[in-house]
Amino acid sequence: MVAELTAALVGADVGLPTTHLDDHAAYIGSWLAILRKDNRALLTAAARAEEAAGFLLRATDLACEDDLDEQAAA
Repeated sequence: MVAELTAALVGADVGLPTTHLDDHAAYIGSWLAILRKDNRALLTAAARAEEAAGFLLRATDLACEDDLDEQAAA
């Protein structure tokens, strides 16, 4: 789930077309059993995905300057 959310976040940040988002939604839908058992699973996965996406964007120099400014302020 973390990898799928990371892919969606990176795709949004770099402006990839959104025609594939249904595929992402279907994949994340397969995690419903886990989400039903653990009410924090989605927030935990989203936090880890945000960290991973930020790392990838910084490592590839694709991070927007606005994102870098926000991280510096935090």
